[in-house]
Amino acid sequence: MASSGLRSYIALMEKLSNQSEARRRRFRAIPVRMLVPNVITLLALCAGLTAIRLSTEERTGLALGAIVFAAMLDGIDGRVARLIKGQSRFGAELDSLADFVNFGVAPGLILYFWQLHELHNGGWIASLVFAISGGLRLARFNSTMDDPDKPAFAANYFTGVPAPAGAICVLLPIYVALLGGPVWPSTLTALYALGIAFLMISRLPVFSGKTIGTRVPPEMVLPAFVLVVLFIALLIGYPWYVLTSGTLLYLASLPVGYFSYRRQQQRAADTQAAAAPAPATPAESFHPPGEHEPEARPPRLN
Repeated sequence: MASSGLRSYIALMEKLSNQSEARRRRFRAIPVRMLVPNVITLLALCAGLTAIRLSTEERTGLALGAIVFAAMLDGIDGRVARLIKGQSRFGAELDSLADFVNFGVAPGLILYFWQLHELHNGGWIASLVFAISGGLRLARFNSTMDDPDKPAFAANYFTGVPAPAGAICVLLPIYVALLGGPVWPSTLTALYALGIAFLMISRLPVFSGKTIGTRVPPEMVLPAFVLVVLFIALLIGYPWYVLTSGTLLYLASLPVGYFSYRRQQQRAADTQAAAAPAPATPAESFHPPGEHEPEARPPRLN
């Protein structure tokens, strides 16, 4: 009886010790490198929320600048996380939520406060559809990220226009107006926003460019720095020219990505067909070398 009670006491102490160890592991210190990408994502989220406020105050130019700044931060947070090995599930979820606000909700509201409010409910519906399309686009991206059936070459392509690019493209009517060009009719702006929303949720293969810039030859380091500085200078000095031309070039390049994807898909199918084994010969029609199929003999009469 005493030995049974002693065993129960030892088992209880071991269980409490294991729970305490698990609790210590759960609340262990987090490395700083895990925080850096999340800080960048939070800065991008602050930029997107600030863009919404600026649009309500009719400071549309500054609101567009905040969206562009958020897009630039979104482009580097993932690269920084991979560079310093700071990826985490928490960071991935935070990035998706920030992208929905920055590139779905904020551009839709900017368009609505700028012009689409003239269409009343129709303009609000267009803004709403664009924001929801951005959320659906991000949800599909997260759900298919680890798809085991995805071919290797598909890693170089997005399915549908990515949310940051869609946000930059949907604001094209404002760029044109700020350049001094004609102001689009409200109906045309709404239809254009719906078209960009459709491109975001479509199955259109879009070149991602993830494999570009992963390695830079030593002789190209300084020219790369110069090009980056030149681009930033042009973006600051002539923002609406750069954004307008960049949007038009990006939209014009979408068919190129589509045909490139189809070409690689066909090449992969041909390679798989060539590597497939030849169909096996039926066993009943197989005869060893040197032997012939026995001739049919007439039935023997008894």
